[in-house]
Amino acid sequence: MGKILFVINTMGNGGAERALIELLKHMEQERHKVFLYVLTGQGELAGEIPNNVVMLNKKYRAVSVLDERGRQRLSGTVIRALFSRGVFLHRARYLAVQMLRMIGRGRIRKDKLFWKVLSDGGERIREEFDLAVAFLEGGSAYYVAAHVKAGKKVAFVHTDYSYAGYDRSLDEDCYLKFDHIFAASESIRGSFLGNYPECAGKTTIFHNLLNQKSILERSLQPGGFSDGYEGVRILTVARLSAAKAHDVAIDAMKRLKAAGREVRWYALGEGELRKKLERRIHSLGLDEDFVLLGAADNPFPYYAQCDLYVHPTHSEARCIAVREAQVLGCAIIVSDYEGSGELVEDGVDGRICRLDPKALTEEIEELLDHPERAAAYGRAAQRRHQTDNQKEIKKLLEFMDE
Repeated sequence: MGKILFVINTMGNGGAERALIELLKHMEQERHKVFLYVLTGQGELAGEIPNNVVMLNKKYRAVSVLDERGRQRLSGTVIRALFSRGVFLHRARYLAVQMLRMIGRGRIRKDKLFWKVLSDGGERIREEFDLAVAFLEGGSAYYVAAHVKAGKKVAFVHTDYSYAGYDRSLDEDCYLKFDHIFAASESIRGSFLGNYPECAGKTTIFHNLLNQKSILERSLQPGGFSDGYEGVRILTVARLSAAKAHDVAIDAMKRLKAAGREVRWYALGEGELRKKLERRIHSLGLDEDFVLLGAADNPFPYYAQCDLYVHPTHSEARCIAVREAQVLGCAIIVSDYEGSGELVEDGVDGRICRLDPKALTEEIEELLDHPERAAAYGRAAQRRHQTDNQKEIKKLLEFMDE
């Protein structure tokens, strides 16, 4: 029986985390013993991890990393890691150099800065594995590359590598230590190889798994909108973070309201920008028109009940939220980011829109004025070819079986 270790940064309610849970559910218990280590030791999705998976964290808290309480806990974890195993002395120069580089670029990304701290200060696993899988960029990749003993090592890249703020100096060339890299989409692969061109021969595509049957079943469970609103409901499912474009969505909602449209926009998700977005919503007089719903254990009734799914974002991988909306037959508008064409065929099963409030408003109004077209997009989206799960899993396991 082969032993496989998966390492991920958090088990928060995000697309990559849900993709990992789906992958773990499809692992064959008879052939493989599966282990999981969560670098931060927290995240609200821990309860969904399959029973056959062995959690290696000595301490774990099923709290979000995005709300205030969760961020405080994460800060404490980082501080403890910084002062354990001599990490502060070992990483002082690294942190200073990377901080100066970020200042020079005009933006400090604290999460990227401290992934090395969490990696070096994390728990040490003595066991050796046949295959170790770093399921996210940053911390999990650093941890598997430097601190895990395994016959083969594989890394997953889920986001636009450069846009997300990573580079080889930050990584200390860690990806050269992996036997294979899986990118979530062709555009993500291209971005990664722009930084690691020598990895071209070992970097291929791995589409995140999606359980269509489960999504359809869960969409029929109790839940969803509870405000009694009778107008058109627009839904966006995304983390409240800088990579997403909730600010553009809020400005588009202001235009829709000024045009007299009976529309209410709902954002499902949590994140560090909540307070900033709340202030923006209030300043524009949109308190009842643009609703931050927070996170939901079961988002699928919201998809099923909305009239239009809109996904404005600056950067994205093979977005799971958009694919979930496709499974449930939503009419979809996505912003024109690198790789959006891999998910939506413009004018066939949705619309790809320039990312600015005016263009987004015009696309929404076009579908509001032509509901039959929106319905046709939804039907086409639902028919869109979905990934063969077992075929994708085989890509991963073949490295261990060789």
